[in-house]
Amino acid sequence: MGKVYIVGAGPGDPELLTLKAYRLIKSADVVLYDRLVNPEILLLAKPECQLIYVGKEEGKHTLEQEKINELLLHYAHTKEVVVRLKGGDPFVFGRGGEEALFLAEHGVEVEVVPGISSATGVPAYAGIPITFRGLSSSFAVITGHEDPKKERTSVDWESLKGINTLVFLMAVSNRKEIARRLIEVGRDPKEPVAFIERGTTREQRVVITDLYELANYPPEVNPPALMVVGQVIKLRKLISFKEVVACFYPTVENL
Repeated sequence: MGKVYIVGAGPGDPELLTLKAYRLIKSADVVLYDRLVNPEILLLAKPECQLIYVGKEEGKHTLEQEKINELLLHYAHTKEVVVRLKGGDPFVFGRGGEEALFLAEHGVEVEVVPGISSATGVPAYAGIPITFRGLSSSFAVITGHEDPKKERTSVDWESLKGINTLVFLMAVSNRKEIARRLIEVGRDPKEPVAFIERGTTREQRVVITDLYELANYPPEVNPPALMVVGQVIKLRKLISFKEVVACFYPTVENL
């Protein structure tokens, strides 16, 4: 029986791969990869390596999670080095924990290789520090995929009022309702909001607005995009190291 490595590919820029991820991809016999993995990273695989797409996007699941689990189990019995490659970090809204538990329960040796999460790496490439002394001493990473209008929700919206910086993943389709919910629980309607499309790649685009505008006149945002809420967004014009060349990383102000 082989070994399964659940590997984080980072937020997009291939140079943000960890050395361990780089080594494992180059030695893998099979790589099962997600939608948000940069195709350039797959070029590292050896010619005889099997590359299997198991990506998901809203309304377009190539495979259900149960099928992915079964595929991992199958290849663990037929290949020596199996890499399950996920965007960002596999344990941050990546379902890596579920896959690791499934394989462990079936007697498969598993190793998790953390990656740079989009929740921290993408804001950094947009010049947004998610913590900053005197401005933000706390942050939370929240799923934006869940409908905020649901009666029963796993998101504790009241608790988000006191957290300085909020990072929402997969929030594009629910962005308007998220803004309304945050205002309802007491966040300042004029608080800045940033959407970062295709963060850390050459297609990165930043849209700046505030909670009031987002709740009432939401700007156009194209997935995949990450949503940041907080005063730290105001720092980006001062310290944005990647956006010195505006044509490389364009910004849209929606204020």
